[in-house]
Amino acid sequence: MVPYIVWTLFDGRWMLAFALFVLVGISDGVDGFIARKFNQRTELGAYLDPLADKTLLMAMFASLGILGLIPLWLVIIVLTRDVLILAGVLAAFFLGDPIEIKPLFVSKANTAVQIVLVSTALAASAFALDLATLLLIMVWSCAALTIASAFAYFAAWTRHVTG
Repeated sequence: MVPYIVWTLFDGRWMLAFALFVLVGISDGVDGFIARKFNQRTELGAYLDPLADKTLLMAMFASLGILGLIPLWLVIIVLTRDVLILAGVLAAFFLGDPIEIKPLFVSKANTAVQIVLVSTALAASAFALDLATLLLIMVWSCAALTIASAFAYFAAWTRHVTG
């Protein structure tokens, strides 16, 4: 769905983009619930699900930044954090000391704020709402949590490779 949602953004079909983003989010939540409830978790799913989630959020941030709906400086912070985390995981793997991928609480909070920010930006465009104040709060909250999350992951990575 990621390419199609991005295409709807650049095609100016805000309502469809908003609906698809919400639908993807709901389906991801239902999928996760079913996997936990019926003990249907797999190792492959443990890697693919967060990868799909990150792909969607990174694509949304990049697209919304290009379209001017969120500040480019925030897009750079968000994308840089994700690239640095990936680089750290790969570095540990190639050093022969793989890291078990477990999201930290600050990272979960960060992801939640990112989702709300994207949803708010899409809703503002889809429904012609004046959400400037809410968007400003969400942008700064997202920036703070992204930076805090980056430092938390760096500290965890440092402990892992030196411990």
